[in-house]
Amino acid sequence: MAADPPPSPCELLLENSEAISVSSEQITMVCARERFVFPTRCSSDRIVSIQTMGCASSIPKTLPSGGRKKRKNRSSVDEVVVFVPMLQVPMPVDFLHPLRGLLSRELIDKLSSLRYRIVSLSEENDLADVNDVAALQQALEEYLPILLGLTVKEHNLESLVEFKWRVLCEDEEETCIDSAWYEVLSVVHLMATLSMLQANLMLLPNKSSDECERVVSEDSKKFAVDLLLKASGCLDYCLRGVMVNLPLHLRKNLPHGMQEGMLEAMSTQALAQGVEMQLGLALECEKATLSVKRRLACEAVSYFAQAHSCLTGCYTNDGYGKKLLLFIQWKYLEAKAAAYYYHGLVLDKGSAPSDHVSAVCCLFAAEELLRDGKKACLSFCLAAPVTRVPPAWGVMKHVNKKIPETASKKAQIYGYLFEQDKGCQSLPDLPEFQLSLKPDDYNVPDIDASWDNEKFEPQIQSLKEHLKDEDEIVET
Repeated sequence: MAADPPPSPCELLLENSEAISVSSEQITMVCARERFVFPTRCSSDRIVSIQTMGCASSIPKTLPSGGRKKRKNRSSVDEVVVFVPMLQVPMPVDFLHPLRGLLSRELIDKLSSLRYRIVSLSEENDLADVNDVAALQQALEEYLPILLGLTVKEHNLESLVEFKWRVLCEDEEETCIDSAWYEVLSVVHLMATLSMLQANLMLLPNKSSDECERVVSEDSKKFAVDLLLKASGCLDYCLRGVMVNLPLHLRKNLPHGMQEGMLEAMSTQALAQGVEMQLGLALECEKATLSVKRRLACEAVSYFAQAHSCLTGCYTNDGYGKKLLLFIQWKYLEAKAAAYYYHGLVLDKGSAPSDHVSAVCCLFAAEELLRDGKKACLSFCLAAPVTRVPPAWGVMKHVNKKIPETASKKAQIYGYLFEQDKGCQSLPDLPEFQLSLKPDDYNVPDIDASWDNEKFEPQIQSLKEHLKDEDEIVET
């Protein structure tokens, strides 16, 4: 008897997604009134198995041929909590040929072995748990101090080695640039990516847990915030500490996901999701006031708006760019729904009739934004690579329940005020707050002490040593 066919991607996508019920015509997010159109500027200042580029499922199930280890095939669609930068991994490079005679053999071997470990770990592991991520992160941290010696201007070695990296996507885009600063940029970018992958892992449930009643521990949320701030700091350093050392013609050759606007957007998005986690922690804290919750929700709105603004002028027509744009639009709408909900509750504490009318307007706006957010979520999940519709948890589980209930209740209580003065029925602006979260102050480590004994002068080799080196180059 033939086995049942595997479920289609859409069937897998819609599993556990009863909370979202829209027709096919509603998949595209359309905001009915101008006030809900996503702004282009800010007015203030688990992965289980990563499959295709653009989110927390961005490592292909099977890496290209050539002796690389194949990953296990999966028949499920992954879920995204933290959107992760495109995953770019290193390819083997030759240090011996371009640096022979200029550096000691010991230093060249150290460079080669440390980088080979990164290549090996990125090929052999599918980064399916925290241990895999931590091992690769440690390998990067051990490699960076020895790599930085190539960037010292006085050494005249910065452009001698051609470094190769590939973006893990359907097209397997490869980038080859003869610049040690490009290698530093790629290493720090990968460190940021791994931090966001680890944050995503912390916020996804174990396979044995109940998806309908997802509970994320307080410690996991706090650890996720720390990881997001670390990732934001690494991405910020890519911009201010590394990109400035790359000539303009080399910057133009970078993958789309490593352009300056993209790096800035991802850094800001990490901060936005950090504030989102903080709001979730505030909901669980009895001492957190309505004003504190409103402030955090409004800050998340500002951060997501900033992230969207950073994408202006960036290439977003590829799979990664589209997915990122849809993610930011979705999370912006959710954050704004929460902000208007808490703003309405604060206004309702006032004694003037206009306060109550404004509160009801805020609650109605929150209700509409909540509906638009669900449509935007589905648009994001259906965009390639397809991802699972997440169950409501944390902040969104709370507001999904409270917004409709509170809006209906307050409308009944203050309905007579609408009849008395229809001119007061205008949606108030959200308050603006100074943004509290900043990227971690990341900086690269000191150059490894192995460089202290180098003379950086052409060294004479015996014929035997030269032939031995040539044999090793051929073997690699």
